[in-house]
Amino acid sequence: MQYVKLEDLVSYTGIEPVYYPEDVQSRIYTADIIRPGLQMAGYFDWFSFERVQIMGKAEMLYFKTLEEEVRKDRLDKFFSFPIPALIVANEMEVDDVIIYYAKKYKRPVFKSNEKTDKLVNIMINFLEEELADETTLHGVCLEVFGVGVLLKGKSSIGKSETALELINRGHRLVADDAVIIKKVEGGLKATCPELTQHLMEIRGIGILDIQHLFGVGSIRLEQFVELVVELEEWDESKEYDRIGADEDYTDILGIKVPTVIIPVRPGRNTSAIVEIAAKNYRQKLLGYNPLEKYIKKFNNMRKQ
Repeated sequence: MQYVKLEDLVSYTGIEPVYYPEDVQSRIYTADIIRPGLQMAGYFDWFSFERVQIMGKAEMLYFKTLEEEVRKDRLDKFFSFPIPALIVANEMEVDDVIIYYAKKYKRPVFKSNEKTDKLVNIMINFLEEELADETTLHGVCLEVFGVGVLLKGKSSIGKSETALELINRGHRLVADDAVIIKKVEGGLKATCPELTQHLMEIRGIGILDIQHLFGVGSIRLEQFVELVVELEEWDESKEYDRIGADEDYTDILGIKVPTVIIPVRPGRNTSAIVEIAAKNYRQKLLGYNPLEKYIKKFNNMRKQ
């Protein structure tokens, strides 16, 4: 099961430790966050203790209205659950009684100056990406006319060479050879392994630093994949789609991505065809489909 180390969350958000036991290695398995107002009110049925707990101004001010013995009883029960951490947000002070029961059960406690809702959003976004389904695909990912394009095909088909020409035309590289794809925000976010970031391998030349050769405008750190372009060797015996009637898709982490199959042979300007594929995809998103226009004109001519 995927998890995020508490220390990584602390490093990303910059929350300040109040009590952070060194011998406790908290792991977070869900991106969901809970504000334990009901628990401070004494209701522990269906308590989602596996989530990170955040107390904001409302929870803390309510907590201070409770009688001392009631507060102790609620905190004792609250911290008896194996919560990953408690974070007190919105510049609220952490009471000594909270620290006492946190130490009793060795539960990490932090505080933050961020507004509660903002802190919750920051943490959810971070945890969702870190815990997202992930796969690594062989290919090249680029941004072409604002469209995230994943070039696929067997080794030596010319993916990197096509990508290099696209970069030379002003488009941007995300990843070459190994493309990390995460399922986030209902889409597929592509990034590059740290080792090969900004780099491309071209047979006969070697490894190229794209950022150094073409400038910072030639690279992107991440991009959502919207279109797959599959390069394959031209097969004379195969009937290729000539009018765009075929709709192909590639399944990546359960999401179907529109796919264009481009046969490759000497003399074809593959990079230009990839550009047109990206433009055509954008055109369809805007509601214009040239095939539908062609069919309409064809039917009108038949009626005449």
